[in-house]
Amino acid sequence: MKCLKSLKQKFIYITLFLSLIIVSEILYMPSTINATENEISSEFLYKNVLKNKYLFKVEGNINKNQPKIDFKIKLLGLIPVKTMTVNVTPEIRLFPGGQPIGVKIYSYGLIVVGFSDIETSEGFKQSPAAIGGVEIGDLIIEAEGKELENVYDLLSIVKNSKGEEIKLRIKRKGDIKIIKLKPIKAKNNDYKIGLWVRDSTSGIGTLTYYDPKNKNFGALGHPINDVDTGMLFPLKKGKIYDANIIAIEQGLRGKPGELKGIFMDDSSLGEIEKNTVCGIYGRLLKVYNNNIYENPMPIAHQYEVKEGPATILTTLDGNTVKEYDIVIEKIIQQTKPSPKSMIIRIVDPELLAKTGGIVQGMSGSPILQNGKIVGAITHVFINRPDMGYGIYIEWMLKEQGYDL
Repeated sequence: MKCLKSLKQKFIYITLFLSLIIVSEILYMPSTINATENEISSEFLYKNVLKNKYLFKVEGNINKNQPKIDFKIKLLGLIPVKTMTVNVTPEIRLFPGGQPIGVKIYSYGLIVVGFSDIETSEGFKQSPAAIGGVEIGDLIIEAEGKELENVYDLLSIVKNSKGEEIKLRIKRKGDIKIIKLKPIKAKNNDYKIGLWVRDSTSGIGTLTYYDPKNKNFGALGHPINDVDTGMLFPLKKGKIYDANIIAIEQGLRGKPGELKGIFMDDSSLGEIEKNTVCGIYGRLLKVYNNNIYENPMPIAHQYEVKEGPATILTTLDGNTVKEYDIVIEKIIQQTKPSPKSMIIRIVDPELLAKTGGIVQGMSGSPILQNGKIVGAITHVFINRPDMGYGIYIEWMLKEQGYDL
């Protein structure tokens, strides 16, 4: 009797275990995926989406002329468990990047980054801007009815105020506010409002891709944020430039490294049109080639990216792009764009010897796997410089406006 009871308990445990596997498999399956007309087939779904081709069977009529195709997924070929819709999308082929770029962008308005007390002939007086209600992170759009192009526009209006009240039009978290301030005469006889503002920012990054059909480019894979406020830098206009890497500061545990580069304002490579959570985007002004891949490569959708060996393209010296080995350690299933889509680890001995892993300036370095562009490097782990995050190329293209 005890033996029968033990067998019964084992049977129940095994049944529960198998049920959990089946349920997890079903929950893992996406309801909608994208595929090109050349990829759509039952075998394609088995290979890229369904984890177990023995548990599940696919049924559906394949008509590549339709924009959407519905497939029924059946457990053991008998029990319907899910309907999966495949959106038929055009094949996108891009040149992978890896080239270092200089980035310079100008803000829409002036970003408030700090306050300062004003030294007058009588001593120090508190900042009129701080007293008047201006906040760090505010975007000053106009002063006295004039749209502000740069810091000097505001400086001129304040200096010429002669201490009379001035009116600022400010954007704060999407809302427009009007703030009135009275400038103070400083010890040097200039009128001031005790405000630190920024109208531009610049740095070094890496080009991710170039579309030869429309000259579109994408880079960085993460947003350009204001260094003081941490807010998304409000783009008015910007450019990317040819750059050269001249030195490397190695990444250490607790201290991110950096690619040190230079670029000249007369070497414009492209115009920036968007600054988003998934990178910067625009159009190149000239043809790009990284001298490694002569032909554009297809892109991989999220479900095609696999854990395992991959490579990146990046530049560690001058402007020479090279390919290095990495491992995709973990794939993160996502339903909306994020710059943290996968966890990667640098394994290439040469890259590790020179940089210690992922360093600032490598953001945007394209990730390649199985002959496709799958994503780009975005972040480094502070305490593991050999590891970091990458973004799916699918998210970058969607942010630029591609229909995927």
